[in-house]
Order: sequence, then C-alpha cells, then structure tokens
Amino acid sequence: MYLSPGKAWTEMKTAVLVINLGTPDSPAPSKVRRYLREFLSDPRVIDINPLGRWALLNLIILPFRPKKSGEAYEKIWTAQGSPLLENTRTFAAKLKAALPADWDVEYAMRYGNPSITSRLDALLARSPEKLILFPMYPQYASSSTGSTLEKVYGLLGRKWNVPALATVGPFHGDAGFLDASVSQGRPLIESFKPDHILFSYHGLPERQIRKSESLEGHCLKADDSCCASLTWKNNFCYRAQCFETTRQLAARLGLAPSQYSSSFQSRLGRTPWIKPYTDMVVADLGRAGKKRLLVFEPSFTADCLETLEEISLRAQATFLEAGGEKLMLVPAVNSSDAWVAAAASLVRNA
Repeated sequence: MYLSPGKAWTEMKTAVLVINLGTPDSPAPSKVRRYLREFLSDPRVIDINPLGRWALLNLIILPFRPKKSGEAYEKIWTAQGSPLLENTRTFAAKLKAALPADWDVEYAMRYGNPSITSRLDALLARSPEKLILFPMYPQYASSSTGSTLEKVYGLLGRKWNVPALATVGPFHGDAGFLDASVSQGRPLIESFKPDHILFSYHGLPERQIRKSESLEGHCLKADDSCCASLTWKNNFCYRAQCFETTRQLAARLGLAPSQYSSSFQSRLGRTPWIKPYTDMVVADLGRAGKKRLLVFEPSFTADCLETLEEISLRAQATFLEAGGEKLMLVPAVNSSDAWVAAAASLVRNA
C-alpha cells in the first residue's frame, strides 16, 4: 500500500520501469557536454582502459564534440523538447493505459533526465510487489541493454526492500514488435514506391561484438555466415540479432533479397565498427542508379537524433549527392497503437 500526496491509499501490485538510452536537456553545448560526459564515461560504452577512456573523453571528445552535437540536436528539437524524451513519455503513458489498473509505469533515461535513480525511487516508494524492467532496445548490446540492467541492479542492490524482479529481454524477433514496424512502413512502401529498402541499425565497435560471442572465433566472418542464423554460438551477438530482424521484416513485407539490404550507422573514431556502414551504402545505392530509398531503423523504438538528423537530413544529403532523388525515413514504432499493444504483451509475459 502507498499514499500519494493528496490522494487516498491505493494498492499497486506491479511496477514497470521503461528505460531508453538518453538525451541532453537542451541543445546548448553545456547541456550536451554534461550528457556526453555521463554517456561516454560508461565503461560499457567506451570499453577501453580507464586512463585511455579519460584521455579520449577529456582531451578529444568533450573539447570539440558538444558544439557539433548541439548543432545537430538543434535541427530536430521541437517545442516539446527532445524527440526521444517526448516519444518515450507518450509511449509510457499509453502503455500504462493498456495495462491493468493496479499496475504503474514510469519512464527513465539511462543517461540524462529523468534519471533511473529518480524514477526507480518513485516506484519503490509505492511498495510494489513486483518490478518489471523494460529496456527499450530490440537487440541486445552490452553498451545499451547490459549497461541499463547493470545500473538498475546496482541501485536495487543498495535497497533494503527489493521487490520481485523481472526483465523484458531483447525483442528483435517478437512478432508484435515486427508487425508494428511493418505497419509503420507498409503504407510508405505503397505510396512512395521505393526502388530499394535499407534497414539501418546503430553500429558498434567490432571488439564489442567479439566480446559477446559465446564461441570464440565465431563472429565477424568475411562472408557473414556467422550471422546467417541465431544459435547458442551468437545468441548475444548484436549484429546477428540485427540481421535476424531484417530477415523477419523482409519476409513480412514480401521483399526479394535484391530489394533490400542492411547497414550500420553512427560510428565514432578510427577503430573498426561493424559493417557495412550506412553512409557508404547510401552513397553506393545512389551511384548504382537507385532513385527512391526507403529507410527503416529497427534498432530504435523512438525517433531521435540518429533517425531524424543522421538519416532524414545527413543521409538524405549523401543520397542526393550520389545521384538519388529522394530518401524517406520510416518512423520508429514510437507510441503507435500496434507497438503499445505489443509492448503490453511483452510486459505481461515478463
């Protein structure tokens, strides 16, 4: 039982904490710097020795990156603020409405605000019998899902009263999530009539993929045979899960292999990241004579900087320069009714 300020006693049996990656409070360089410092100080994100991470962050990234990133955020900022924050807020409200009345839902950001600490404390103050964590990342990566769970587990480990705990796992192959993605894209395929469809995912350094493989030497083969299916050898491999999502979406959309491809975006620094790279694929498609390119972003459940600026603006410009005529972004599942229904099922099953 708990007492909300100004309200009667109410019973809450289950609490759900929806967690997305994060966003700065504003596009101002000072706010972006604060966000990047928290984000890139995470040893699961920049997984190198602590001294090297400190030097990279404080001598190379933070002196220059906040201004550039702030300008990118400025291009997509809305009257409501960060698109990622607003999309997540709306989703959480609709998810709460789709769940039983005695369930409560809060949303938080792994980095930035509202913080996991503040929203977890708010939920635990209501003494739920059970807590369900919902990391909003379809494919598993140590730098997203792993970091988020580590943060929550660490906070819970310091609490005296800890409720029963459950977690919504990676949902890259969940039928509801896939159907929600298809419902976002199919109308655009019919109206836009693209001559190619690209499934673009957030990238990761290759070293992080190798650290996740269950069988040493299995991942990152030159012919991509390592990602042809999901088995015990690569069940934590982010790249393999991304390719599985592509296969599932392509099958639902009835696409032939020649009609689509997959790629990875947002690489940073000089270390090798998983390939192929989205910016290079987009340019190659334009040079190959493709004129109308439709882009799905199946590693993002909410539209954000990486979808609205990196793809809709920068990739669009790259495609046009290479000879293309139009690039169109398929909206993320965001708070669509199909996704809310699928998410409610995932939470109940957890």
